Amino acid sequence: MRPRISIATDDQRNAIYALRHEVYAREIRQHSENPERAIRDRLDDANLYIVATVGGALAGFVSITPPTAGSYSIEKYLRREELPFRIDDRTYEVRILTVLPAFRGTTITLLLMYAALRWIEAHGGTRMIAMGRREVRSLYIQAGLFATGLEIRCGEVDFIVMTERVRTIRERLDRFEALLDRMERAAEWELIVAFRPPGECFHGGAFFDAIGSEFDALDRRRQIINADVLDAWFPPSPAVLSALQDDLPWLVQTSPPLGAEGLVRTIARVRGVDASCILPGAGSSDLIYLALREWLDRDSRALILEPMYGEYAHVLENVIRCRVDRFLLSRDRNYDVDLGRLAGRARLDYDVIVLVNPNSPTGRHIPRHDLERFLREVPERTLVWIDETYIDYLGGGESLERFATTRENVVICKSMSKVYALSGARCAYLCVAPHLLERLRSITPPWAVGLTAQVAAVAALRDASYYASRHRETHELRAELCRALAPMPLRIVPSCANFVLCHIDDNGPRAAEIVAECRKEGLFIRDASTMGASLGDRAIRIAVKDRTTQHRMTSVLQAAFSAKLTASTGG
Repeated sequence: MRPRISIATDDQRNAIYALRHEVYAREIRQHSENPERAIRDRLDDANLYIVATVGGALAGFVSITPPTAGSYSIEKYLRREELPFRIDDRTYEVRILTVLPAFRGTTITLLLMYAALRWIEAHGGTRMIAMGRREVRSLYIQAGLFATGLEIRCGEVDFIVMTERVRTIRERLDRFEALLDRMERAAEWELIVAFRPPGECFHGGAFFDAIGSEFDALDRRRQIINADVLDAWFPPSPAVLSALQDDLPWLVQTSPPLGAEGLVRTIARVRGVDASCILPGAGSSDLIYLALREWLDRDSRALILEPMYGEYAHVLENVIRCRVDRFLLSRDRNYDVDLGRLAGRARLDYDVIVLVNPNSPTGRHIPRHDLERFLREVPERTLVWIDETYIDYLGGGESLERFATTRENVVICKSMSKVYALSGARCAYLCVAPHLLERLRSITPPWAVGLTAQVAAVAALRDASYYASRHRETHELRAELCRALAPMPLRIVPSCANFVLCHIDDNGPRAAEIVAECRKEGLFIRDASTMGASLGDRAIRIAVKDRTTQHRMTSVLQAAFSAKLTASTGG
């Protein structure tokens, strides 16, 4: 039976006070026995107790003293100035770790210590302190604390003063992923804080550090090149700018249509699908979090490409925490997807398969007819999510939106950021058979897409000729960028989108070094090694920009390579 980890109820606290007397007075003789057969102290008014129960019976507990208590148990024996560490308003004390005899030697001890860490971590604590009995100090050390060398005698018990920074404990624990997995699966975790701290998905966009994220010096944008994100190099359609500029005060101060109904109708009309197949959202990330968290759970199995846009791995692994398998793409094949091999993997009973097409960071594309043939082979119970953020760079004929509406298990996620130059507006949509949207509609918040974004998106969708022209120019500019990069120590992966992936030669500098060197000159490019382990540490991704900007980009890159190569040879 799995132990249940939770906050102690009032009844459980009374049982804890009785157990403290049994263990700390009668068993180890830290305290004297008393007629009430219970031990309770002043700190219990402020302490939090976390308990482990098995089959409803108490199996163990641990207490946490928060900084708001005003003092700590350790201060009964030592003054703060005697301690070899600083106590501040983010210091939490862990105390009275107790496991009943029948459960000693089980995972309950580690679960309780880990639960204390998570509570402290989630509440902003930066340091843990404890007094660990000499006999069980190894348990505290195993939990990440270290002995300070100070010892305290209380009754017949010797205690060792222990401490560590919360961040340091977390860094150590993260090396033991398998152990944490076993602990998580071994327990019914019912604390109000999650078993693991929510991870963050790393994106590009570091260029805003140079501009200033409080927007008080936006003119700085003219000195930097934001090629680490894949925003369009061109401005939005003149029709978009006119629609926004003419009525901007009203657009900013006015609530939008509740469900973006006009935007939905426009998308449906332009894409040739029924409006019941469209669900809008505030960018593709909004829809990824909404839909995948609704359709999947911890027991789900997912298959994703490697390498691929990192948002999906983050949501599946760190948010939903389901099992994620990776379909490795070969550098020797320019990261093209072998659909025959993928079809074989698809028969292994996955709940979802995620594809990005064209893929990022590789820029490679699966032709529509080939992908449709593959999708017909996928078992119907397996959902296939296809992210088409960059598909319009290949023309409207490559999208699978209409195909998806005729299938029971195909979802198209379509961002309007990159191909419509609307990244700042945050607008995207799902295109899918209506039955898959029923539940999602009920949990989509009202006014999910702002009014300026709705107006901009509608105007953009109506100006197809402008964007088709800009997309053709993008191919020309990408070709020019590749020609300018060719003399550098790079292998360029052929791309069909508004970016290129490059591998630095094996004897060249690492991607992080080149990225850092370029930033000195205001050029921000992406260290693609963070986008997939298979890419190695010498992969960079560069966004396509206008012709003048690309000249500056390539000059900075050439100088960066020269500087690093000169340094490596001692020249």
